[in-house]
Amino acid sequence: MNPNARPAQEAASAPAHDRVYRALRTRIMHGEVTPGAALTLRGIGGEFGVSMTPAREAVRRLAAEGALFLSSSGRVTTPELTNERIEELAALRALLEVELASRALPRAHMALIDRLQTINSNVAEMVSKRDAVGYIRTNLEFHRALYLRAQAPAMLAMAETVWLQLGPTMRALYGRLRRTDPPQNHRLIIAALKAGDEPGLRLAVRSDVTQGLRLLAG
Repeated sequence: MNPNARPAQEAASAPAHDRVYRALRTRIMHGEVTPGAALTLRGIGGEFGVSMTPAREAVRRLAAEGALFLSSSGRVTTPELTNERIEELAALRALLEVELASRALPRAHMALIDRLQTINSNVAEMVSKRDAVGYIRTNLEFHRALYLRAQAPAMLAMAETVWLQLGPTMRALYGRLRRTDPPQNHRLIIAALKAGDEPGLRLAVRSDVTQGLRLLAG
């Protein structure tokens, strides 16, 4: 049996609201929608070929995670974060991701380091193409690959919820930075992993996940 068949079958057989939720969640996390963008249940239903009920349930779940804002009139938008909220989420990233990286360090073998270097090459390619969504996607892939080694699923789930809330804002940040070079801190993270340098790793991760956001908030 094809080992890739089961995930595809499971995705196909998942409840409609779950399929819509996962697709929208990925789209928001990767910055494919801008802050304050309006969505409609009719539009979501039409895009995914589902009725209003699954679309409404997917939106409800995403609103509970802070990924969408649902007004009392039923209007659905992506959040426009205040400077205070950006600062709060940056602080959360620093707390959670520094701890995840620290826990991952003892399990960071050469196979992981090689994978991070490959992903970082993809990050650099997206930067050179000025592909904002591709940059956010590959940047999160870099962090997730490292944090999976922490074997702390509850903590990683919390970090992903923060990424989800920040997705549209990260898109706006990318446009403001007009970045032309890949993140320097990624190289410092890889170097610290190679050296087994926990203080250096914690500093590099903290700098990487807060510097850009604090520029946006400032």
